[in-house]
Amino acid sequence: MANPDFAGREYPATTPYSVGREKVREFASAVGATHPAHHDLVAARGAGYPDLVAPPTFAVVVAQRAEAQYVSDPEADVEFSRVVHADEKFVHHRPIVAGDELVTVLHVDSVTHRAGIAMVTTRCEVFAERPGDAREHVATVTSTLAVRGEESR
Repeated sequence: MANPDFAGREYPATTPYSVGREKVREFASAVGATHPAHHDLVAARGAGYPDLVAPPTFAVVVAQRAEAQYVSDPEADVEFSRVVHADEKFVHHRPIVAGDELVTVLHVDSVTHRAGIAMVTTRCEVFAERPGDAREHVATVTSTLAVRGEESR
């Protein structure tokens, strides 16, 4: 159950995720975000954004892609069917907008065991790729996963 030796591990950056206008619109609709800047390019530009702006929780899309590296790592000893998402926090350094090419670096900050449950805290640092190998820090997504052990059925 959730190998404690993974605390402190850092995974390589994910392949770039291209933030598309339709993905922003679909996500905004799914979460009930009705602000015109999520749906209408003219409104977004009028509000000062270069393109459609994603709702703040859109960062979970790229964070979960990065967390999949950890969950699917056989040595991490995480059985996905036993995972419950316990907490999630977002810190935005700037809005995510359509046209961004996002890469995410996953950090496993802690793995603690209590009463047959492993509590795993991950931190995803999300960056927009820029020309010339530069990266702009966009968001930090911190998640806590509760991993139930077999004896906790």
